[in-house]
Amino acid sequence: MSDYKISCTGIVGDGCGGGREFIIENEILFAHDPQSGKNITLLEHIKGAKTISKKACILYVECEKERFEFDLSLMKRIS
Repeated sequence: MSDYKISCTGIVGDGCGGGREFIIENEILFAHDPQSGKNITLLEHIKGAKTISKKACILYVECEKERFEFDLSLMKRIS
């Protein structure tokens, strides 16, 4: 289990999740809302995460052995 975090911040006005920080920490992807201070778990068991980025409503996650997308409007992994 990894004990570091990688993150990206959604730009306000750029689709879903604007202004929220998207974080992978300890193999868990979650969204952090800075206004409420709450975290929402989006996906678990992410092995070997290296990078995360966001464009519109899609989070792009690159891991050591795979790359996948998470659709924030559907709230699920799509590839």
